[in-house]
Amino acid sequence: MSFRSIVRDVRDSFGSLSRRSFEVTLAGLSGLTGHHRGKSQSTVHELCDADLIIQESRWASLPPELLRDVIRRLEASESTWPSRKDVVSCAAVCKAWREMCKEIVLSPEFCGKLTFPVSLKQPGPRDGMIQCFIKRDKSKSTYHLYLCLSTAVLADSGKFLLSAKRHRKTTCTEYVISMDADNISRSSSTYIGKLRSNFLGTKFIIYDTQPPYNGAVIPPVGRSSRRFNSKKVSPKMPSGSYNIAQVTYELNVLGTRGPRRMHCVMHSIPASSVEPGGIVPGQPEQIVPRAFEESFRSTTSFSKSSIMDRSMDFSSSRDFSSARFSDIAGGTINGDEEGQNKERPLVLRNKAPRWHEQLQCWCLNFRGRVTIASVKNFQLIAAPAQPPAGAPTPSQPAPPEQDKIILQFGKVAKDMFTMDYRYPLSAFQAFAICLSSFDTKLACE
Repeated sequence: MSFRSIVRDVRDSFGSLSRRSFEVTLAGLSGLTGHHRGKSQSTVHELCDADLIIQESRWASLPPELLRDVIRRLEASESTWPSRKDVVSCAAVCKAWREMCKEIVLSPEFCGKLTFPVSLKQPGPRDGMIQCFIKRDKSKSTYHLYLCLSTAVLADSGKFLLSAKRHRKTTCTEYVISMDADNISRSSSTYIGKLRSNFLGTKFIIYDTQPPYNGAVIPPVGRSSRRFNSKKVSPKMPSGSYNIAQVTYELNVLGTRGPRRMHCVMHSIPASSVEPGGIVPGQPEQIVPRAFEESFRSTTSFSKSSIMDRSMDFSSSRDFSSARFSDIAGGTINGDEEGQNKERPLVLRNKAPRWHEQLQCWCLNFRGRVTIASVKNFQLIAAPAQPPAGAPTPSQPAPPEQDKIILQFGKVAKDMFTMDYRYPLSAFQAFAICLSSFDTKLACE
């Protein structure tokens, strides 16, 4: 019996157990967790009965050696979406299968694949970039992020990852970021963060629902960063917003022509992460603070958005994936300058374009991923560390790690843009940075 047949049999047996309990929509799942409606007594019993049936089924008692071989072969063969949904289905069978998937399925940093929703907040691959694209809907002020499934971006339907909606206010603009394509609200169970600008649109702050690592130096939490205004938020939902990054665009007071100048201070990523042997500490084990078991109770329907909503709490099997930076650095901050440099946040700056005499425009090499000139186009690289005051300026060239493009964004159609990112940024962080480029910046152009 081939492993494909095993997976097919598992999925068929799911549907025969309880279609009502398993094939649920996002609204139904939110209702079961108490986000939009109260729990009904019958629904609770159905879930308990369904879990009991799964644990006693023949799949739950599969020998570990055979199970490991099945999942390993499935992980290797189903490397792209939509066939990769079979890997998600295996993790939803029972606890034994889920633990085996945690052991075999690696994070995007090591395998370069986005499998579970928690991958959206984990760093991208060190070698190569994850290619995505953003679709903009001006009439609805919404932006949707998709994973590229082919090289033809304009004809690619993509795999949905994240969405955002713009809200204009008197003194600022907010972009609410969600894992649901339609329900983009801070009161939704799929809300994971937001982007907020100042009045001029020159400074943006990225807020996350999860705190960064212990060693991160973040600005104090402001009054407006706490979610007091929503009465529909469940107690299980995150109750605060954490400033994890700041994007700044330089003012163009002289009105000179040229691309925007921007730099990003990533408070949740230490500057040492881009050095040889560096890591990003404090990677999340779950994307929303819910019980891990709860996220897999009702998962067999694999629609475009259901996979991203139901398996929210999955992480890869790396010992340091959930480690805090204070633990790695020895618990306390050293007084020497080297220790202080390690604690500094990562700073990204846009790569300076070159002027093309024949085309009479500023040019960047996007390697075919951007086809239309736009002031929104940019490439971000790691900014070199500033030497201490009074120290001589180093004459040697920047190391190769400083020249690697970490994030690039550009226009390919009227309302379509490509977004490619890599380590140490996550999809969520890259998406939020790109959203800042959409906002109007009269003082920067």
